[in-house]
Amino acid sequence: MKKLYLFSFFLFPIVIAAQKSVDLDRYRFTVQHRSLPEYKLDSTFRTYNVEVEGTQLMQSFLQDLSPEKTVVLEGWRKLSQDGHISIKVKLGDLLPESVSVKERAESIKDRNGNVTGTRIYYRQEVIYSFDANATITDYTGIHIMDQQLADRRHKQVYRSPEFAIRHLAEGYFVINSLAVTKDLYRTCVNKAMHYLSERITTNFGFGETTSNDFMWIIDSRKHPEYTAHRNAFQQMNEVLFSMNATSSIDGTREQLQPVIDYFEKIKKKYPSTNKHDRKIRYASYFNLAVLYYYLDDPQAMMKEANGLELNDFDAKDAKGFVQTATWLKNLFQKTNIYTRHFAIDPTKFKGPYEKEDITAK
Repeated sequence: MKKLYLFSFFLFPIVIAAQKSVDLDRYRFTVQHRSLPEYKLDSTFRTYNVEVEGTQLMQSFLQDLSPEKTVVLEGWRKLSQDGHISIKVKLGDLLPESVSVKERAESIKDRNGNVTGTRIYYRQEVIYSFDANATITDYTGIHIMDQQLADRRHKQVYRSPEFAIRHLAEGYFVINSLAVTKDLYRTCVNKAMHYLSERITTNFGFGETTSNDFMWIIDSRKHPEYTAHRNAFQQMNEVLFSMNATSSIDGTREQLQPVIDYFEKIKKKYPSTNKHDRKIRYASYFNLAVLYYYLDDPQAMMKEANGLELNDFDAKDAKGFVQTATWLKNLFQKTNIYTRHFAIDPTKFKGPYEKEDITAK
C-alpha cells in the first residue's frame, strides 16, 4: 500500500502537467462566397458595354484581337452598346526604347568533367514600354472613374533566342520586328484587359470567390479536448464546404450551432489565467471570429475579437479581426446587401434603353 501511495504521489504531477500542456495546429478549410462591390453605384445599374480604341500605328495588330470581348464584369450583363455604364479603353503604342546584345558564357567540359574551353552565346534584349487607360462613365455621361491599365514607367524586356554568332543576335529584332511586336502587343493588351476585368469586378461586380482559411485545433493527443476539438472542426468544415456563392445560407447558423456551443463551453470550462487555459480559450475566440466572418456576422466577429484581446494570449490577432469585421460591416451598409451568398441571373438585366420584350443577348 505504501509503495502504491508513493507511485501515485510521483505520477500525479506528471498527469497534471500533461493536462496543462496543449499544442494547437492550423487546420485549413475552403469556403465560397460572393464579393460585393467596393464602389457605390445606383443599385439599378447592372448592364455595361466596352469600347476599345487603339492607335494608328498598332491598328493592324488590334484588328486580330477583339479585346473588348475579353472584358468581364462579374454579376452584370454585357451589351454591345448603351449599357448603364460604358467602359472606354485607350491602348497606346508599344514602343521599343533601347536595344542591346547580351552574352552568356558556358564552360566546355571533356568526358572527365574538366573544363577545356568556353562557348559564348548571344541574345538581343529590347527594352520596351506600353500604356493603356480606361474611362468609365454612366449612360447619362456622368464620369465615374479612370483606371490606368498599363504604365510606361514600367519597363519590360524582350529577350531573343540565343545564337552562337553575335551578328545573328544583333539583327534579330530588325528582321523579325513585325512578328515580335505583334506577339508582345497581344500579350500587353491581354494583360491590360485581364487587369481591367479584375478592377471593375472589384469596384462594381459580384464575383464568386473561394477563400482558403484556417482555425486552431488541439493537436495534443493526450489532451482531454483532443477528440471533441477535431470533431467540432470536422463538422464545421463539412458545413462551410457545402456553402457556395449562389445559394442562401439561411439555416447554416443553426447547422453550426453545436460547434458554436462547444467553443463557447470551452471558454467557461478553462477559466483560469494560466497559460494553458488562456491558450485553449484563444483557440475558441479565434475560431468563432473566423466562423462568424464566413457567416456574414461582423457584429459577432467583433465580439469575439474583443474577447480575444482581453484573453491576453496572442492578443495581436484581435486587431486584424477588428479591422476585418469593421470593413465587412461598412461594406454591408454601403451596398445595402447583408449577405455574400445569393443567386444572380444577368440575363434578366436590361439596359437603360432596352424595352421589356428585349431578350438577353
